[in-house]
Amino acid sequence: MRGQADLSREIPVSSSFAETKNNILSGLTVALALVPEAIAFALVAHVNPLTGLYAAFIMCLITAMLGGRPGMISGATGSMAVVMVALVAQHGVEYLFATVVVLGLLQVTFGLFKFGKFIRMVPHPVMLGFVNGLAIVIFMAQLHHFKQAGADGSLQWLHGSAMFVMLGLVALSMAIIYLLPRLTRAVPSALAAIIIVALLTQVAGIHTRTVGDLASIKGGLPPFHIADVPWNLATLKVVFPYALILSIIGLTESLLTLNLIDDMTETRGQPNRECVAQGIGNVVSGLFSSMGGCAMIGQSMINVNAGATRRLSGIVAGIALLCFILFASGLIERIPLAALVGVMFVVSEKTFEWGSVRVFGKVPRADALVVVTVTVVTVFTDLAIAVVAGVVISALVFAWQHAKQIRVDVRDDKDGRRVYALRGALFFASAAQFAELFTPRDDPADVIIEFRDARVMDHSAIEAIDALAGRYQQLGKRLQLRHLSEDCRELLHRARDMIEVNVMEDPHYHLADDRLG
Repeated sequence: MRGQADLSREIPVSSSFAETKNNILSGLTVALALVPEAIAFALVAHVNPLTGLYAAFIMCLITAMLGGRPGMISGATGSMAVVMVALVAQHGVEYLFATVVVLGLLQVTFGLFKFGKFIRMVPHPVMLGFVNGLAIVIFMAQLHHFKQAGADGSLQWLHGSAMFVMLGLVALSMAIIYLLPRLTRAVPSALAAIIIVALLTQVAGIHTRTVGDLASIKGGLPPFHIADVPWNLATLKVVFPYALILSIIGLTESLLTLNLIDDMTETRGQPNRECVAQGIGNVVSGLFSSMGGCAMIGQSMINVNAGATRRLSGIVAGIALLCFILFASGLIERIPLAALVGVMFVVSEKTFEWGSVRVFGKVPRADALVVVTVTVVTVFTDLAIAVVAGVVISALVFAWQHAKQIRVDVRDDKDGRRVYALRGALFFASAAQFAELFTPRDDPADVIIEFRDARVMDHSAIEAIDALAGRYQQLGKRLQLRHLSEDCRELLHRARDMIEVNVMEDPHYHLADDRLG
């Protein structure tokens, strides 16, 4: 991370007219981009499109007001929708609403217990893989807009003039987004692209697929509705596993997106507060007939790239989305999908960390492996699995590298005792190599292990020391430890009932002889 400022003391939303204008216009752009995404993810989860739109409105508004990362946008997401589909197919949509409430409560609990801070431990290569994977997912998610239902009901690629018109409008919208900032930044280029392409198709009478071809977005206020399920232990057994998985996926995506925006804006969000806000948003979503959600990296990138990093942009996006549903459904349904696809293609390109490709060959192979692994797993399976896999690989590489660093310098002191000066960390990965460093049969009767430059890290280290002491004891020889650090000494002291070794009188720490005996 680069230099960061604390967001606990927020800058006022209306600090300047230009900033307020940027936040409002960016919020409107985000709201337009949320519509097709919310509909698409609702269809993935096999629920009514309004269920996804209501989720986008509720999650966006609540997390914008209460969350720990101003500027981040939340809504219905594909990573959660692909898990929900199995639940809906087996038990129905009412069980989905109950699950969303439970997952929200779990997320609030995670936030209150300050589990969000652990996201800071995610290695940088995992972050790169996460970003690159989601960039590819965003790109691939747009490709289904280039398909339509055939005569047999199956999806088929557009062809002929329909495909050329779609590609042309996509290219036009992307060109506007890239070129307009060179002329003016008075209006977000993504919003300008949507408006220009929409007006062009209406004025020129160009026939192309629109938002209305996906589904109608006309509706009323989201209704308050307690899930019509038996609220008993049997229901909890059904919904809890899904709720736990969804809560982890949602928080993983949200907190990694928070980290990414922190890095882009050189500020510091509050992950625990964001966990609580995400949870409250999902609880409310479940009580108002919607599918819940989490942070959306694509819409968040649209928002941040437009210079909107305050709560106002998310609040405007949420309110605007509700207004679309209530009052402007007919107008929004006429927006060409090509314009929105062009916006998301640009988001995908800007999200992908192209620098991670250029550094291949310049960084350790293990880090490159982590980046590629997380990227591939994110694309083909699940975000949470990808991040866990990346963290596990990074941890194993770290352990392997440090296991190779353990070594000893051997000398005999003036009293004829053999002194092994140990260097490095003694833990599960280095325990086997540790045992091979000693030659009990060839050593004199008194042997000392010098721990001045070594650390005892875990239970495996204790067992390795005890096993070594046993080898010396069988030969009638004595093994003693010297110059243990405070934490190593405490670790061995807690295990005194498990092992039989001698800790020498240490003039630095004033240890007692045979304390562990």
